[in-house]
Amino acid sequence: MRFAQRHRMSSAEHSHGSDEDPLAAIANLFDVSVAFIVALLIALFSLFASGELLDADSNVTLVKQAEGGDMEIITKRGSQITVQKVTDNTLSGRGTRLGTAYRLANGQIVYVPDDQSTP
Repeated sequence: MRFAQRHRMSSAEHSHGSDEDPLAAIANLFDVSVAFIVALLIALFSLFASGELLDADSNVTLVKQAEGGDMEIITKRGSQITVQKVTDNTLSGRGTRLGTAYRLANGQIVYVPDDQSTP
């Protein structure tokens, strides 16, 4: 009789230990899908922030500082994109002053064109 009681107790303990919610895995999948959707939304918002670069009719000029500290000027006119690397080499020749560039305290560079009425 003692054996039967021990057996019943162990089977009762065993059945309580295996009573897991079968839907718990679905809740974890829901959490993963929500995290994926948030990451997708962040990627889409960052893509639309640079939407002018993807528009075929827009004209855009960007000044970018590369990882090594070199500056690049990226110009898009319609569907043609050109990249120019800025160097500290001194050039000589004839030309016309187009404007002035200022570096703000936050590191942003602002270009101010000269008066447009001069030829």
